[in-house]
Amino acid sequence: MAISFSLAGKAALVTGANTGIGQAIAVALAEAGADVALAGRSEPTETIALIEATGRKCVNIKADLSSIEPVQRVIDEAVAGLGKVDILVNNAGIIRRDDLLQFSEEDWDAVMDTNLKTLFFLSQAAAKGMVERGGGKIVNIASLLTFQGGIRVPSYAAAKSGVGGVTKAMANELAPKGVQVNAIAPGYISTNNTAALQGDETRNRQILERIPTGRWGDPKDIAGAAVFLASPASDYVTGHVLAVDGGWLAR
Repeated sequence: MAISFSLAGKAALVTGANTGIGQAIAVALAEAGADVALAGRSEPTETIALIEATGRKCVNIKADLSSIEPVQRVIDEAVAGLGKVDILVNNAGIIRRDDLLQFSEEDWDAVMDTNLKTLFFLSQAAAKGMVERGGGKIVNIASLLTFQGGIRVPSYAAAKSGVGGVTKAMANELAPKGVQVNAIAPGYISTNNTAALQGDETRNRQILERIPTGRWGDPKDIAGAAVFLASPASDYVTGHVLAVDGGWLAR
């Protein structure tokens, strides 16, 4: 039997797909054959155009995912536009930086709400339909800080560690119902969010010296992993956090 990476006939929902990793994942899913719904605060004009250029359908859902208030509406609009949600990619996230001794409750709550609470409840809402149809795929975006503590980002480290834990918890309960839940932990990826790091000559050199492959990752590196985890090729993979980091964690 041929191993299938095809997503023909599938419908995917991707959060935070305006640029960077989310955009690359959304476009790659479309290239693999899926129709795609996008959910987020920003207008993903470029992403929509790239998806439609593949010949696949694209639905845009305006939603502020900093709280769980729009969660059910997002699922309902995705189903209304695409007929179903077979694949959910929880990519939307934020980060707040400050010294530990003065880190605020506001910054703690903002990151935890967006990166962990909304992720769980959106997954819960999507999983209900997946279970009814007998299968589905949930892909969460974790981080190297799922495994490490980082510096000056305590709420982000806590949230992304939580993403790893909740990925496994969901996988345990949903696997018998035909739904696989996994996560991707990106390494240092070249995006708008990391432009300052790349522009800092000293920090950029330190990062590259630590990465065995000797280069920053490209959003497409994450997109390939997402297509695998969304496809039939990964039907026996669940509860796994896949580091796509150029070997950073192995160093």
